Amino acid sequence: MKRVFIIVLDSFGIGALPDAANYGDQGSDTLAACFASGKLFVPQMQQLGLFNIQGVQVCQSPAGAFGRMAERSAGKDTTTGHWELMGLVSEKPMPTYPDGFPQRIIEQLTQRTGRGVLCNRPYSGTQVIHDYGEQHLQTGDLIVYTSADSVLQIAAHEQKIPLEQLYEYCRIARKILVGKHGVGRVIARPFIGNEKDGFTRTSNRHDFSLEPPAETMLDAIKAAGQDVLAVGKIHDIFAGRGLTDYVYTKG
Repeated sequence: MKRVFIIVLDSFGIGALPDAANYGDQGSDTLAACFASGKLFVPQMQQLGLFNIQGVQVCQSPAGAFGRMAERSAGKDTTTGHWELMGLVSEKPMPTYPDGFPQRIIEQLTQRTGRGVLCNRPYSGTQVIHDYGEQHLQTGDLIVYTSADSVLQIAAHEQKIPLEQLYEYCRIARKILVGKHGVGRVIARPFIGNEKDGFTRTSNRHDFSLEPPAETMLDAIKAAGQDVLAVGKIHDIFAGRGLTDYVYTKG
C-alpha cells in the first residue's frame, strides 16, 4: 500500500457512545438526523457504504469497507480526537470550564498581560464579540471565553491589539494552563469591525495546543524518513510534533 487518505467528517457521529450522557449528548445521532431531513445527498459516500452502517438505503455492492468505531479516549474535544486518530489514547479527559475559569487563572492572566478580562464563561464565538466588542475597544480588556471543548479562547480587535501581541498573550495563557488546568488548546480569535456595522472574526485565528505526551503515528512516519505534511490547524493540534512541513489555511 503506497498511500492512505484519512478523511474526517468533523462532528458527524453515527449513534451515541456509551459515555454520551457525561457530555449531555445522550441520544445523539448526526447521520440519522441528517438523513431524516430529506436533504442529505452524498452519493459517493453512499456508494462507499456510509448508509450501510445505519441500515438505510443500503448499497448492495459497496465500493469500500465500512463499520462503526467507538472512541477509547476520555473526552470529546478536537485535540483528544485527533490524537487518538494518530494512535494516542488519552486516559483522562482534558479539563473543561462550564462555569468559566477559576479566579486564580484569570488573575495570573491579568497580571502577566497587564490587561483586564471580559466575559470568562462559555459563549458562542460570534455572539461574544457582538456582546463585548465595544467594551473591549473602550477598555482594551481581553475577551476570554470557553466552550464545551477543553479550550481557552481570547478574542481581540486587530486594531486595538495587533496580531502578534494577541498571539503573545495566548502563549502566556498556554504557559499558565498546565497541570490540572492543562486545556487542550488556547485559541487566538482576532476580529474587526465596530458596534454600528457589526463585528466579524478574521481568518487570523491561531491555536496553541498541548504537546502530545507520547509518540503518535506522525512521529513514527517522520522517523521512518517519510514526509508528514500538515494542512490547516493540524500543526497546532500536534504542537508541531511529528511534521516535516505544514501550511495554514485562510477562511
